[in-house]
Amino acid sequence: MSITYSYPGVYIQELPSPVHTIAGVPTSIAAFVGYTPRGIDNRAQVIFSFADFERLYGGLASNSELSYAVAQFYQNAPGSQAYVVRVPYHGAQPAKVEFDGLTFTALSSGLWANKQLLVDVDLQNSVNAVDTKAFNLTITDLVDHTTEYFPAVTVDDTKTNYVGTVVNDPANGSQLVKVTGTAPMNAPTVTGVLGATITPAGVNTAINGALATITLDTIDPASPFPPLPKTITVFPAGATIPQSLTGIAAVLQQAMNLALATQFPGASVQCTVQSTGSGANQGICVNALLPQQPDAVIKLTGNAATALGLDAPTSANVAHYALGGNSYLQEVCTQGTDGGSPPTLPETDDIIGDAASYTGIWALLKVDLFNLLSIPDATRALPSDPSALDSLHVDPVSIYAQAISLCEQKRAILLVDPRPDITTVSGAIDWISSGLGLTKANGAAFWPRVRMPDPLRGFNPRTFAPSGVVAGVYATTDGSRGVWKAPAGIQASLLGVQALTYQLSDQENGLLNPLGLNCLRTFPIYGNVLWGARTLQGADAMASQWKYVPVRRTALFLEESLFRGTKWVVFEPNDERLWAAIRLNLTAFMQTYFLKGAFQGKTPDQAYFVKCDSETTTQTDIDNGVVNILVGFAPLKPAEFVVIQIEQLTGQASA
Repeated sequence: MSITYSYPGVYIQELPSPVHTIAGVPTSIAAFVGYTPRGIDNRAQVIFSFADFERLYGGLASNSELSYAVAQFYQNAPGSQAYVVRVPYHGAQPAKVEFDGLTFTALSSGLWANKQLLVDVDLQNSVNAVDTKAFNLTITDLVDHTTEYFPAVTVDDTKTNYVGTVVNDPANGSQLVKVTGTAPMNAPTVTGVLGATITPAGVNTAINGALATITLDTIDPASPFPPLPKTITVFPAGATIPQSLTGIAAVLQQAMNLALATQFPGASVQCTVQSTGSGANQGICVNALLPQQPDAVIKLTGNAATALGLDAPTSANVAHYALGGNSYLQEVCTQGTDGGSPPTLPETDDIIGDAASYTGIWALLKVDLFNLLSIPDATRALPSDPSALDSLHVDPVSIYAQAISLCEQKRAILLVDPRPDITTVSGAIDWISSGLGLTKANGAAFWPRVRMPDPLRGFNPRTFAPSGVVAGVYATTDGSRGVWKAPAGIQASLLGVQALTYQLSDQENGLLNPLGLNCLRTFPIYGNVLWGARTLQGADAMASQWKYVPVRRTALFLEESLFRGTKWVVFEPNDERLWAAIRLNLTAFMQTYFLKGAFQGKTPDQAYFVKCDSETTTQTDIDNGVVNILVGFAPLKPAEFVVIQIEQLTGQASA
């Protein structure tokens, strides 16, 4: 900034610093793709605990390999960050409900949403006093009791609070449903029984100290519940009538819920004060939630109903619009389905998905950063035979071929699970040598599968793919030692693993290790541990620079960190001052990790270098707007083979 010096004295000027701190990116964010009992289809959502997974995806399910993998990940790496992509049943359809020109569709496909997702419309606080097309919208999930409230939305699609815009907003909208349809002429019909206009004085006069009762029944379906009709005392004889409609509604709600609690478990009633039209006219609205029939049409009779204006309501609608319901009155319902008969778990094409539509594994393209990818459904076993691949529905080779391409784009590592039918060393050799068909640096394969207690089967052992456990070991090692430490060894304990499907000997391990297959071993004292840290290019015959997992992951860590940390360079003048600033910042970053022990070498010169000058960036590069930065590092390689030489000294004659 230029300063004009107009008077004698001291001038203070703040100068921009050439220092741009580069932060190291996280290295242990896991991503899981596969079937879950519920959750938004084909959308990556972040979780930080298994409790988050239970809330968003329904928890453990016996047919969800992914649910167990996530549980195993958090058992080995509590508090870590992860992303989950739900792939629904093959051919599954979402539940829907359409009313007044609007269609509400569940974001999660399957049978689970039928009559479990409710849509309510109300006019509390007279939201339509200004906009006659405005209303309040409530979405309720009866499974986990989640409630979403969108006040003062409108069916006027020329306004910013249009219901479709608000509910479908990707950041602040609904996590349960989406809204489509043409904008109707008027606000949707209020759910429940909306009574006529009343006043506290009018109610007092109508009851006049007499016993006031109300009878709850249903119009549609016609009395399907043995406890109905139910006669309820609202105001005993001589009772004092509240002097506000809110108070009257509260008394009515309490009386009805108390009466239903003993004979109709699970039923509940909500009574609110709502506008009955334009102006200040108000009445009471009754919404009853009846078990198995949330979209029933309620009928109220009796002298209390007459006094409260509820026996001749201005609106008698379903108690709740229920997705996948029974199509009472004017709404049209479509039941969610699990697809097929019988329904089948996601197949190869479902898991892979479509990159253009961001479905399947490609939903992770919208995730800013993840480091580890687990797809336990890729090697899913048959329910009837845990040692047989569900080959009719999943092809591991095709799935992993696409997944490794995704990992290369996102600088992540694919954790490759073994097929369940690989039960011998010779089978493992054939699989890693030719059956897998992958020789990419951004992947690592493991064998054998693990045996762990299944909480859904009385904690009896069950066989699982190991990638969930392995991802947890990687995350724990990163946190305690760093990404440059091989996630293997006696400290790489497989927590929760009771046994392995095959017990390897040292000699058998010696056959698999040179092929780049990471073995899971059982040792006395140490228990079950991860005993290998090679990539899919880890076979000795390949002689790859990316032979070892920690070397490859360290390179990916540096690439991602420097990619993000040098964005400030874009559009800066491409000259020596810029190059000097780049060298300063990148050297400071590399020095930080040299001091942490991430590189080989006793001195910085032996451990890394940063070069950005007229040799890396020529005049032609400058003319083309290019600045070239060269960064090198000496990686730490794991000590796979520890050789101890012992020499026996012979006795020497004394002089």
